[in-house]
Amino acid sequence: MDSTERGGSKPHVVITPFPIQSHLNTFLNLAKLLHSRGFHITYVHTEYNHKRLLNSKGPRALEGLPDFRFETIPDGLPYTEANTTQHLPSLCESTSKNCLPYFTNLLKRLQESASEGLVPPVTSLISDVVMAFTVKAAQEWGLPIALYCPISAISYLANWHGRTLLDKGIIPLKDESQLTDGYLDTKLDWLSGMKNIRLRDLQSYFYSLEPNDHLMLNFCMNELQTARAAQAIIFNTFSEFESEALDTLSSIFPTIYTIGPVPLLLNQIPHNHNLNSIGSNLWKEETHCIQWLESKKPKSVIYVNFGSVTVMTLEQLHEFSWGLANSKKYFLWIIRPDLVKEGSVSPEFLSETKERGLIANWCEQEKVLNHPSIGGFLTHCGWNSIIESVCAGVPMACWPFYGDQQTNCRYACMEWGIGVEIDINVKRQVVESLVNELMEGEKGSEMRQKVLEWQKISNEAIKFGGSSYVNLENLISQVLINSKN
Repeated sequence: MDSTERGGSKPHVVITPFPIQSHLNTFLNLAKLLHSRGFHITYVHTEYNHKRLLNSKGPRALEGLPDFRFETIPDGLPYTEANTTQHLPSLCESTSKNCLPYFTNLLKRLQESASEGLVPPVTSLISDVVMAFTVKAAQEWGLPIALYCPISAISYLANWHGRTLLDKGIIPLKDESQLTDGYLDTKLDWLSGMKNIRLRDLQSYFYSLEPNDHLMLNFCMNELQTARAAQAIIFNTFSEFESEALDTLSSIFPTIYTIGPVPLLLNQIPHNHNLNSIGSNLWKEETHCIQWLESKKPKSVIYVNFGSVTVMTLEQLHEFSWGLANSKKYFLWIIRPDLVKEGSVSPEFLSETKERGLIANWCEQEKVLNHPSIGGFLTHCGWNSIIESVCAGVPMACWPFYGDQQTNCRYACMEWGIGVEIDINVKRQVVESLVNELMEGEKGSEMRQKVLEWQKISNEAIKFGGSSYVNLENLISQVLINSKN
């Protein structure tokens, strides 16, 4: 139901994602979904990402629609012309310290425009759980706010348990020896809502010795406390997938809404060319990827993409490349410009695989995963990638790199049965073996069957009357357009 049919003028929601690629993708999907339900959308980019999007999508990419507009605020970091992912700990620190006054001024400008009849009055906010400074702005303006969590409910719960682990002295690590003496295998299955979990399965910054990772841990602890003041928290998941973690989170936080998989809900809305043309990719998509896949047999290609944050060594790149080469399988490999600090795949590898491999800078991942020729996904285990794999029914080989990816990997491999893990110290023989197993082995067949089962459950969740469909309806009526908030 269009929200304007619910007894009021067009509601106006301001949507503020954390400014990295994966968060932009899922927030834009949510924004489009709400737009289809009758909302006026103001989508807030940082100035740095605004310029990157103009470079990747063209000068008209952010013109939007009359009721889907873009605004910008500074991120507080020094300006750079580089087309790369910003340093994550620095970005977290800067947005939390610097963005509130810019965001408050934006709300002021929007309300002034509303008084002039240029836009509807702002009626609610949706912000990233790691942009929790917006909660203060919502309180100042008397607006309801929901925080959208782009990571899994399990990973968000793990962050919450970080305070307990700190208080018990389990983290941070005492010295480097604990990285190799078995300490990381400490069982933590006494943590509420987390099954068969070990210390090494939690966020990487929990047990890192790097000062920047200590900053990330403290940042997450602070954001979690602020999040409790929001009216709701939204998760891009479905209740059956993460039921245990969601039950625990429901006892800690305000009302929780699971509305995923968001891509499946978005696929239900009527085609709108102008809306579909609005994109969020910070690198230019190479459309020939789909054309190349068209020439391949069903389930014959492994798709390889390590996301927007992973930075690997040249040695790791070579191990992956020769593992893929030696598997003799067709592959589509996304190697973004900043995946490796220095160096690239070898000419010998390119020569060896020229008949069966395609390397591109970036692509439309959802389209790729849903192509019939894709039979497996070699991934960093970011949450968007896992959700999109489930939606497409594609099993995974998992190489977690940072943050919540370790937790996602553990559940994908050990609880959901849809993935197999590759050790961080990657070796080409292992890559070759796991790729072959994933694409044509017995274990790969079992994982494919399991992911198809989860795909079916996820499709039921977003149908009329399904758990995610109902939760979206309730989010809209109870939080986003409820004048009593």
